[in-house]
Amino acid sequence: MTMESQGFNPGVFDWLLKHIKDALILINESGEILQLNPAADLWLGQSDGTKRSIYEFFDINQLNEKREIQLLARMKTKDRRLFQLRMFKVQEQLYCILLHPVRFNESRNKVFHELHSKRVDPIEGMVIHNNGKIVECDSSFAKMLGYTRKELLDMSVFDLVDPRYQKILEKNVNATEESSYQLKGRKKDGSTLYVEILSQPYQEDDEMLRMALIRDITAQIEHEKRMEFIAYYDELTDLPNRNYFNQVLKETIVETKQAGGKLAVHFMDVDYFKQINDTLGYHFGDQLLKACSDRLKQLLDEKTFIARMGDDEFLVLQRDIQSKQEAEQFALQMITAFEEPIFVADYELYITVSIGISLFPEDGENANELIKHADSAMHVIKQNQRNHYKLFESSISENFKEMLQMETELRKAFRENQFDIHYQPQIDIQTEKLIGFEALLRWHHPEKGNIPPGVFIPLAEKTGLIMELGDWVLREACKQNKRWQKKGYPPVKVSVNLSAKQFLQKNLVQRIADILKETGLSPHYLELEITESMAVSNEEFIMDTLHGLRNLGVHVSIDDFGTGYSSLKYLSQFPISKLKIDRLFISDDKKQNQAIVKSIIHMSHSLDMKVIAEGVETKEQLEFLRSQMCDEIQGYYFSKPVHPEEADRWLSQIIK
Repeated sequence: MTMESQGFNPGVFDWLLKHIKDALILINESGEILQLNPAADLWLGQSDGTKRSIYEFFDINQLNEKREIQLLARMKTKDRRLFQLRMFKVQEQLYCILLHPVRFNESRNKVFHELHSKRVDPIEGMVIHNNGKIVECDSSFAKMLGYTRKELLDMSVFDLVDPRYQKILEKNVNATEESSYQLKGRKKDGSTLYVEILSQPYQEDDEMLRMALIRDITAQIEHEKRMEFIAYYDELTDLPNRNYFNQVLKETIVETKQAGGKLAVHFMDVDYFKQINDTLGYHFGDQLLKACSDRLKQLLDEKTFIARMGDDEFLVLQRDIQSKQEAEQFALQMITAFEEPIFVADYELYITVSIGISLFPEDGENANELIKHADSAMHVIKQNQRNHYKLFESSISENFKEMLQMETELRKAFRENQFDIHYQPQIDIQTEKLIGFEALLRWHHPEKGNIPPGVFIPLAEKTGLIMELGDWVLREACKQNKRWQKKGYPPVKVSVNLSAKQFLQKNLVQRIADILKETGLSPHYLELEITESMAVSNEEFIMDTLHGLRNLGVHVSIDDFGTGYSSLKYLSQFPISKLKIDRLFISDDKKQNQAIVKSIIHMSHSLDMKVIAEGVETKEQLEFLRSQMCDEIQGYYFSKPVHPEEADRWLSQIIK
């Protein structure tokens, strides 16, 4: 096989042959010698043109390595001469080898051979010293440390070792038996490296010398340190991670128990982090978490240990406290630490945090219980208040267990068809005739009976099941309305509530269109109800969705109007067909509420929108709304929500 067939430019190698005086050999990946310079020919005797393999001269097996390899090896000749080999890949399937004969006296050579034969990994250097004073070394050892061989002779090996490793060297430098150990060395330029040393004493004349084989293990040590860091630290914030926190907490619990003391675990969550992350991007969110961790690090002292739990959650261990008041005071310090704005990129952010606290031994006897209970307390304060702290109480745990059980039963209910839909009639206030129904989801538990929507709807939203439930309600309501029409009843609208997650789907308009096509219901007989807060959460996106629904022919109304964030701007610009006055303003006959109702009706009509009032239960409420020209009503005064079969009675009255 020629060099040209290997794809190598012979001119480049010719230049190397002329200008490099050291023995130089070019081989392919199978070890066949392709060419060598005169210095190498003196050792290998290849000038007769016979093709030979490098394996005929040396036992080597590192040709497939990508990096440069240095090793010491004996030539397979009678004198067993020792060589230092430097091997590196020139290009694919081509390797270059530089040979350097190692010139030690025979006794040193013998000891070296005994040491080398015990090693599996390639040796990268060798040094001989007398009580720490270097009397001989090879060029590889000198190069490893950035010195010349001449500079190292007569130097002390202690001058080459990091001060923190001096004791290890002192213990092994004059060992009377073979020893293997690791050191951290210092190069001539001040940088460091880690080395593995195999040392053995031997007698030379009247002196006891030590010969050491050296291997650079810096990459291995740094990898091990990296793995250790990943195992115990969070890469983003450089704080300890959950595993490390658990370990420290377990140890601290044992110490605290023995001392009869107390400790506190603080579970901290950054308020509204998800919204910030979704709005400004994950990179921005990472930068914010770094800034939050830096703010927390300011609270570190000998009694505290801080870790990142994950996402936007942090854990703080407070050791050796005397009372729960001391834990509360520290929680306030954490909250206060975030009162100053945090600067990320070009943004000035005012961040708040929610903190749950558990105490040892009152709230748990082990690490898992303390973290779990602090987490539970944090979720309570986050849901109810934010920017505050909450001490764990046993009732929290009970409520949490109930919630978990309810979540399990909720998923089971969906699988086992425990849900159905009731329909509450909507009435034209002037004619008192049926004009539509509102579809309302009901859950009939086989053991607990009817579960109120106010209990299971928030849980469905939290668990994400609301998407499946919402789609099911929408599809079933459209199917039912179409069934009524097929029975010959006059067509009426059916109104369906959308959750925030449903309404904010990017493909909502298409999903509605697909359901209408699947059920065969005309879009004009479907009305979707959304809340005020949903309507103003993302103005541009909402505008596109509402126009898409209007173009489809579907009506959209604002539910529970007056209880959320109201804006005349969106009312005037959004294609909304109806406002529903919340029952809160209907059930209470106070003059203030009546004034609000009058204003809503007047404003809606001026914007060319209809008004429907829910929760109408008395004749007086009906007459008041009629006097104010309200368009539609629904409530127990006319009918509670009913089964589809009972709804037939209302539809049949239209025919009569």
